[in-house]
Amino acid sequence: MDIRNNLLARIAEAERENWLGEVEGLKVSLAGAEQKLAQLDQRARRAATVNLGIPTFRDVACRTVSVNPNKIIN
Repeated sequence: MDIRNNLLARIAEAERENWLGEVEGLKVSLAGAEQKLAQLDQRARRAATVNLGIPTFRDVACRTVSVNPNKIIN
């Protein structure tokens, strides 16, 4: 983000000073930085863990079974 903000400030300065060649070069750099940030965001979303709702061993092992005291077992 800092690189992007720095490029935006440099573009504004170059436009104020009427440095047209510098403006174009900085815009190319900005486009590259934004593309790289988008790739990193996409990679982070792909790598995120997805919860499928499968119970863990702890969830299963902690369960207790209650016995119906009125039921007669032969």
